[in-house]
Amino acid sequence: MNLSTLKKRLAQQGVPLPLSEEIDILCEKSIIGKKTLSNRLVIQPMEGCDGTFDGKPDTLTYRRYQRFAKGGAALIWFEATAILNEGRANPRQLYINDNTLDSFKNIVSEIKKTGLRENGFEPLVICQLTHSGRYSKPDGKSAELIAYNNPLFEKEKPIDNSKIVSDDYLRALEDKFGIAASMAERAGFDGADIKCCHRYLLCELLSAFKRKGRYGGEFENRTRLYLNALKSAKASTSSDFIITSRLNVYDGFPYPYGFGVKNDGSLTPDTAEPERLIKILYNEIGLKLLNITMGNPYVNPHVNRPFDKGPYDPPENPLAGVERMMTLTKQVRKGAPLLTVIASGFSYLRESSPYLAAGAVKSGVCDLAGFGREAFAYPDWAKDIVKNGEMRANKCCITCSKCSLLMRAGAVAGCPVRDGEVYMPIFREKVMK
Repeated sequence: MNLSTLKKRLAQQGVPLPLSEEIDILCEKSIIGKKTLSNRLVIQPMEGCDGTFDGKPDTLTYRRYQRFAKGGAALIWFEATAILNEGRANPRQLYINDNTLDSFKNIVSEIKKTGLRENGFEPLVICQLTHSGRYSKPDGKSAELIAYNNPLFEKEKPIDNSKIVSDDYLRALEDKFGIAASMAERAGFDGADIKCCHRYLLCELLSAFKRKGRYGGEFENRTRLYLNALKSAKASTSSDFIITSRLNVYDGFPYPYGFGVKNDGSLTPDTAEPERLIKILYNEIGLKLLNITMGNPYVNPHVNRPFDKGPYDPPENPLAGVERMMTLTKQVRKGAPLLTVIASGFSYLRESSPYLAAGAVKSGVCDLAGFGREAFAYPDWAKDIVKNGEMRANKCCITCSKCSLLMRAGAVAGCPVRDGEVYMPIFREKVMK
């Protein structure tokens, strides 16, 4: 939709969004610690599920990051990379360890060389470090490791209590994140993300209100692994290396199974705990960069990826989902105004998304604009914004959820619509049949 159409639709539906036609603001440089971003545009971590079985980047992985590197975004948030084999979300998820380290050195080097050659600058590259928790499938079959039983997810198939990880197991993970961050620095990444979003293990612990022991119940316990993992990562890396996080500030599930919601059983956001946590991240841990997101792509993807076509009919206007992303992101950063914040949720607006991104930066929602599924469909979206002042409608993601359907089918993920030569045959084979 063009800007005029978007404004009319927003007015008709009573959804306020911060729009601005001054998109030059997105071309400004930004400073994070001792590193400089050449623009305010970010490629969010989009997992391709296309590594080798031992965790190295493979042919399609290299192809994807070559396309991203050419695309002109100043920051590439590298996809979910496991810190343990048992924490891999699929058999082809990337996995950083002593045996795969050289392959990561190679792909980071290629990204930076390509970006410099094509755009005149090396993009910053952040490695997202993860433990998939209840979504672990290292051999292609469910091998859940959960923080607590959740009847909203498990329904008629409750997970055996033996799959609830012990406090000792969680304590050991604190050090594992530090080791993985050190490897990421050795691989040439500019920083490491201690992933705490989308209901993977660290994120699930934030809502472990009913869990007993050192990692459940009170706020201090539910945030213990997350904060200690961040401290371990900082202690294991140099002062120039960026330690950051992609953080859920709203899960979209009722208490006691959701973080960032009121404790009245509703889905109403409550930003008190997310705000408290972000103040700690900034004032005590020393984070300079934070990537904010929401929801669970497995259960309520409309929350973090508003769509027109998907696995179910969304219970709300997709534009309301975009508005919630903007409103809550602005709200939770109040206690850390100097923190550099990345917002999510722009892709739904297609060619009008630069106006929302510019408005979000201008109005203080965020400092950087992150695009996820858009990069699968349109890897050079950032270059078109910077060079041409616009995004092209015929290249944009159409929010059809086909990339997610590929992932759920256990296939490699990409865009069957805009990158059809590679991914449409896979979609027909793995999904349509």
